[in-house]
Amino acid sequence: MLYKQIERNKRNTVFIVAGFIVFVLAIGASFTYITSGNYYSGMLLATLIGGGYTIVMLVSSTNVVMRMNHAKQVTSKDDDPFLWHTVENLAMAARIPMPKIYIIQDQSPNAFATGTSPKKGAVAVTTGLMNRLNREEIEGVLAHEVAHIRNFDIRLATIAVALVSAVAILSDLGSRMMFFSRRNRNQKQHPAILIVALLLLILAPFIATLIRLAISRNREYLADASAAELTRNPYALASALEKITGVDTPVQEASSTSAPLYFADPLKKRAAQMFSTHPDPRERIRRLSNM
Repeated sequence: MLYKQIERNKRNTVFIVAGFIVFVLAIGASFTYITSGNYYSGMLLATLIGGGYTIVMLVSSTNVVMRMNHAKQVTSKDDDPFLWHTVENLAMAARIPMPKIYIIQDQSPNAFATGTSPKKGAVAVTTGLMNRLNREEIEGVLAHEVAHIRNFDIRLATIAVALVSAVAILSDLGSRMMFFSRRNRNQKQHPAILIVALLLLILAPFIATLIRLAISRNREYLADASAAELTRNPYALASALEKITGVDTPVQEASSTSAPLYFADPLKKRAAQMFSTHPDPRERIRRLSNM
């Protein structure tokens, strides 16, 4: 059951990301089809914008995220022996370099991982997590974050955000060009394709956001399953999730920009599930309990 779920989540991610890339190219093609009647220049433009944004975001430093959340690095095992050894053991089990460890002075229990590759990985936990959860539950949460690093989830999330940005730019350019450019009179445009292109440009930002959220939620399920594989204790992680989501106090140090990185929603928003970066905790608990 556990390994089937891991494989299923990996396949789902591949399909979603492939669909996202095709969608971005379709938006680019729609943009230039409406304005000039050709597809290919728009697809090239979408590739350049999406690729450019991805490179810029991938070179952003982990230190920026940690400063944003006022996290302090644990530089020695003497600072917190249990936390240090737990992360060290999980990294060995996951066969990745030991991530850097940070602590956030905040009473709301939570944690997150960052770093675009296992070599640049880092995990951060709040003091609330260390004080409110027992050792097995803390290990489960840390295993979830180590799994994110091993699975390259932060890199994937960064690419998804870059693609959403590319879609927003293309959609905005297309909307403006519809009103300020003259259509080439010698270029025949099929009415049905033109209508589809117009609808894609109008709905593009909304659809792109939903795809990004679908990637994020699927990777959370995968990290849960991977954590259960690392610890052989899915029930501890389910218990930790229940405790964390049962606390209504938000993480005061968390920013809206870094909120999707956290183990559970740190802002404690009760928004519609469709627009949440995190899966329904009840569904996560149910899946963990069935492993």
